[in-house]
Amino acid sequence: MAGRIPLVLLACGSFNPITHQNMRLFELARDHMHQTGLYHVVGGIVSPVGDDYGKRGLVASKHRLAMARLALQSSDWVSVDDWESKLEDWTETVVTMRYHYNRIAAQYHSSKDLPTVSEVPELKLLCGADFMDTFKVPGLWRDDHVEEVVGRFGLVCVSRGSLQPDRAIHESDLLSRHRQSIFLVREWVHNEISATEVRRALRRGQSVKYLLPDSVIDYIREHNLYTQDSEMKNKDVKLRPLTKQTIQD
Repeated sequence: MAGRIPLVLLACGSFNPITHQNMRLFELARDHMHQTGLYHVVGGIVSPVGDDYGKRGLVASKHRLAMARLALQSSDWVSVDDWESKLEDWTETVVTMRYHYNRIAAQYHSSKDLPTVSEVPELKLLCGADFMDTFKVPGLWRDDHVEEVVGRFGLVCVSRGSLQPDRAIHESDLLSRHRQSIFLVREWVHNEISATEVRRALRRGQSVKYLLPDSVIDYIREHNLYTQDSEMKNKDVKLRPLTKQTIQD
């Protein structure tokens, strides 16, 4: 794909646990970006959130990292990174993006002889359509952070079910201003796998086969994850982004 812009896709989130849907986003996004005729996707990164995020039922990052690595063993272009999950406190998505962009740029400058990459790759945030709605949650995002994520880096958003990411763009002046940096990917083969529903099934003793890779299911059983007790974790805790923004304001 000579002459195209090299691109790395970054997915941030809980991955609690990682599902086939999470992994399909990468494949769908890569196909779409290649079909634009502008980009050549050279890598993908899964970055699980840290334990201090405060989300109900969030199991330890060591388990979420291990499950993600097991799930992506067969991928030759998507990797799992633990930088974000090892931080002492939750950090904003834009900070994670800055870190990975700087790391990628440093790797490029130290290995310019790589024949597959002719320039520093761009980095874009890969997300599902439900992610777009988080921009509307009061106190969850700072406007300058949204501006940087969308305007400086860009988004690749995959549709999911009845959710319409183009409506979220239309309803936001900030997102509309950077419409050219948001790539909407249509998923024609609907996949409604939800980590929330997977956890519910697990704690009820129901089968999740074919919803998760077998290696991930085996890991969950081995470590007795996603029980009634684990779902109560962070039950009355406010999401760290909300408390952190309050402190900063």
